[in-house]
Amino acid sequence: MSDRKLHPETLALHAGWRADPATGAVAPPIYQTTSYQFESAEHAADLFALRKLGNIYTRLGNPTTDILEQRLAALEGGAAALAVASGQAASALAIQNLARTGDNIVSSTDLYGGTWNLFANTLRDQGIEVRFVDPQDPQAFARATDERTRAYYAETLPNPKLTVFPIAEVAQIGRELGVPLIVDNTAAPLLARPLEHGAAIVVYSTTKYIGGHGTSIGGVIIDGGNFDWTAHPERSPTLNTPDPSYHGAVWSEAAKPLGPIAYVLRARTVLLRDLGAALSPFNAFQILQGLETLPLRIARHSQNAAAVAQALSQTPGVTRVIHPSVQTGLQRERADRYLSGGHGGLVGFELAGGREAGRKFIDALKLFYHVANIGDARSLAIHPASTTHSQLSAEEQAATGVSDGYVRLSIGLEHIDDILADLNQALAAAQ
Repeated sequence: MSDRKLHPETLALHAGWRADPATGAVAPPIYQTTSYQFESAEHAADLFALRKLGNIYTRLGNPTTDILEQRLAALEGGAAALAVASGQAASALAIQNLARTGDNIVSSTDLYGGTWNLFANTLRDQGIEVRFVDPQDPQAFARATDERTRAYYAETLPNPKLTVFPIAEVAQIGRELGVPLIVDNTAAPLLARPLEHGAAIVVYSTTKYIGGHGTSIGGVIIDGGNFDWTAHPERSPTLNTPDPSYHGAVWSEAAKPLGPIAYVLRARTVLLRDLGAALSPFNAFQILQGLETLPLRIARHSQNAAAVAQALSQTPGVTRVIHPSVQTGLQRERADRYLSGGHGGLVGFELAGGREAGRKFIDALKLFYHVANIGDARSLAIHPASTTHSQLSAEEQAATGVSDGYVRLSIGLEHIDDILADLNQALAAAQ
């Protein structure tokens, strides 16, 4: 390929793969295998000792998955990536790679319901405290930080609240204190560039817009290669102290010959090895297929969603509409700063009739699918208070932006006239 810097549309098609050297096949193949023949005893020893990188076992890596990882790292501007079995696995491993029992992280309150439960319950049970703060006050992250804080965590466009996170402000606070910022960019691939604004790690559920067709579960962790883990070594003991599970390796030192990939190298060789949240080669192939058209699709998702948000803003019985395109003040300023080429495909709105109106609206939809997913080529809808966020208390629901009458839409690629027609008839039925 060209030595010049390539645009995202080109990287989505070409990064990480050119053609199969053995057959000349242009499309990336599915390497549906568990194991790989070593070249020699010395070669095997080098792979296990991390003197060389290569294939050992598909739980740790696979050639099809490697193409996906290289492509996503290139698109994000990162140093390396680790594909995993789901977005939830990506979030969990991203934290567990830094935090141990007795440690804490500071997280935005504006989170996807599954992530909230992971943080508030499962990580707590593992001895990792999550301190929730208001993301609209960047200094709240600093105030919640102590000597055992290992990371900050936030979503660019939190699902379902859709308030744009102040990435640069919080990332700068973290860097001054030696705390890396992890950003879930699932709702804004290509539109937002967290690493360029100072984030250290980016995670995605590739199930959503990246895969784009609702066929395959997956996730990815992208190491920006832009965070100095040795500047405050006490902040990152998992990377700066000997690891007994790997012959005493100190990851910040062991990774140096391979590049600025200490974080993702440990995530692969320790956590993926031990917890086994590996992405299947077939799912990697499916996600690669979707990734090729992501630049086209995310633009259409954003265009349709903006039209829906505008229409809902003028609809009687709708008391609130949430989409960056119709926001004002600080939220619009942040959207203009952090989002480029569109504002994403998620739209939230609140019905005056509360929970009953929300359920009536959902049941009346004919074109939209009533599912828990987002980022599908098809338009999707759900009532979070009774589904995705039903396990949260009333106070927790309010903190994440969910009210009884709140409805979340994931706007698809259909013709906008058909989308609006279905919404209008369902809104009429909900009155």
